[in-house]
Amino acid sequence: MSDVLKVLIDEFGTSAVVGANLLRERATSYWDSTPTRAKCLVRPGSTDELARVMRICHGHDQTVVVQGGKTGIVQGAVATAADVIVSLERMDRVESVDTSDGIAVVQAGAVLQSVQEHVADLGFLFPVDFGARGSCTIGGAVATNAGGINVLRYGMMRNVVLGLEAVLADGTVISSMNQMLKNNTGYDLKQLFIGSEGTLGIVTRVVVRLFPMPVSRDTAMFACESLAAVTRQLSLLKANLAGTLSAFEVMWESFYASVTGEGGPAAPLERGYPYYVIAEAEGADPAADAERFQRLLEEGMEGGDIVDAILPKSEAERRSLWNVREEFDLALPAYLYDVSLPIRHMETYVSRLEERLRAWRDDAECEVFGHIADGNLHIFVKPYDNGAHHETSDGIVYGCLDGLDGSISAEHGIGIDKRPWLGLSRSADELKLMRELKQLLDPQNLLNPGKVIN
Repeated sequence: MSDVLKVLIDEFGTSAVVGANLLRERATSYWDSTPTRAKCLVRPGSTDELARVMRICHGHDQTVVVQGGKTGIVQGAVATAADVIVSLERMDRVESVDTSDGIAVVQAGAVLQSVQEHVADLGFLFPVDFGARGSCTIGGAVATNAGGINVLRYGMMRNVVLGLEAVLADGTVISSMNQMLKNNTGYDLKQLFIGSEGTLGIVTRVVVRLFPMPVSRDTAMFACESLAAVTRQLSLLKANLAGTLSAFEVMWESFYASVTGEGGPAAPLERGYPYYVIAEAEGADPAADAERFQRLLEEGMEGGDIVDAILPKSEAERRSLWNVREEFDLALPAYLYDVSLPIRHMETYVSRLEERLRAWRDDAECEVFGHIADGNLHIFVKPYDNGAHHETSDGIVYGCLDGLDGSISAEHGIGIDKRPWLGLSRSADELKLMRELKQLLDPQNLLNPGKVIN
């Protein structure tokens, strides 16, 4: 038994420290079923306990990997046999909800869906939402600055965090639990930790903004013959729905056909159209909102931009539309990407990508979908070949962004997978400053070593 493992067990007991043998019963991640490797996994029950864990690890020069729901796609929470894993799975409560100010204090290990349901019972909406809501944690969403389907209206995770608490590599607790929308008192320290992927500190508690629960929800899936028609409909809905458009998801035909194949969700609309859109608006006047939403869709059909459409008549039908977008296991295995770029360049990008993939190998293909309204495209590249051509695929996907003002990561972070390509999206001076921040806050390189930057 290593010295640090013995000290951790002596300090916290075997109920809070999971040994290497038992860890093998846990999968590495949602995407990787191989057994988890680490010296141990520590499950602190409070910020104070985590601070003690980090002081012990700091004193033993012990590297630490932070894990949440393990649903990320860039290996940002993958540990080695030499690491200690910290999981905040015991810190999973909604501590308080202030209905006057519309805020909640949430522990970092709380699962996103449980937070959404908790505040919904009080008449509030926590708007950050994505397919992994039943597994991902609030702390993980903060650490990766997660986005999802409602970014168009509510913004990324960064936009709904008012304050947070984090533990540094040496055990120092930075408690910046601001609860005001306005607070201009020097550097906004919480921003250091949002999106830092656990490399600068471990987020333990978060103050998040809540919004009134919408009383109307109007949803449609429609098909278009061109991306120009899609973007015209986006502009039309944004301009005429008075800020209530909350989601505008686009699926290229390749993705739609793949996920609605045998064994997948039923195809709500006939296959074969170039583009499929799920649009959703949430408001406060059910009758007027529904009339306006349907009228805009009719205008789109009369103008020829919308060539087919379906409006769900129940929550079950609405959910079946979203399942086409979110239940994509049938399209796997594949190399997974999320990039962002201006809408005006998307058609050029996808055409360039398809051309370069075909030039690489005859059987290469891509399936594209995403949150087009906020510039985010998700891409599956096939064939997967057990990961044998990952670097080549990366080079093509990221290389096609050249000259298009894009980013190699829209919402999933950098982790290990995207680190070699970070220079395509960040300047040398920016990377230098990132390294200096890491050196300042974690000079021993103990937190998530090898993630994001060297």
